[in-house]
Amino acid sequence: MSKSKSLVILPTYMEKKTLPVVLANVLSQEAADILVIDDNSPDGTGRIAESWAGRDPRVHVMNRPGKMGLGTAYVAGFLWGLERDYDCFIEMDSDMSHNPLDLPRFIAEIDKGADLVIGSRYIGGKISVVGWDFKRLLLSKFANFYASRILGSRLSDLTSGYRAFSRRALEQVAFDEVHSGGYAFQIEMAYNLCMAGMRVEEIPIVFTERASGSSKMSKAIIREAVWLPWRLRLRRINSSFIRRALGMKKKHEKTEQGG
Repeated sequence: MSKSKSLVILPTYMEKKTLPVVLANVLSQEAADILVIDDNSPDGTGRIAESWAGRDPRVHVMNRPGKMGLGTAYVAGFLWGLERDYDCFIEMDSDMSHNPLDLPRFIAEIDKGADLVIGSRYIGGKISVVGWDFKRLLLSKFANFYASRILGSRLSDLTSGYRAFSRRALEQVAFDEVHSGGYAFQIEMAYNLCMAGMRVEEIPIVFTERASGSSKMSKAIIREAVWLPWRLRLRRINSSFIRRALGMKKKHEKTEQGG
């Protein structure tokens, strides 16, 4: 039995067809509570979530006034869970792309001491994706290659949205300094935790293209993901320069005091 008190965070926008199935499958695992974060979906997704919350105490709902972005939804969910003493925080899509049967594996890795567990579609050089055309697959593979090369990361799937965080990891994140709103949020969080010396693990998953609805990918989201790695790398260079300058200043002060 897991020693972690776990929370699955489900951001939703126009997911009325798939959300009930996802909720039922997650609840059947008996491994975690659920927080649905709905951005005022016009199709009534929020009302469906509220109905489930009224029937099951493990389901909670956060209604937001409008479409505010994936990254801000997860940050809101993290803060909500931290205030309520959860130990394990799981990001998961609400469109049936992520298999709830994998939840115990994520939680087990957190129980064993991992701070971030990424569900990788590309671990070991394999491609575990069902339902994508060649163009979509090429875009995903290139995005991971591009970000990894710029940031010097050895992770196989920086952009995966199926992942788990430990409480320890989230408590050291300065969320007011996390600016990514779209899928670049996944890159930024993984990179920041790696730089902070957190223990990051990858486990294999199979990603299945959404059964209904449309992808949330947009040109703005792609542009954000293109520029983010460079911004993170520049920030690292600036931080390194500042540390060296401070070190030289302290060394100079000690020399003067000794003289």
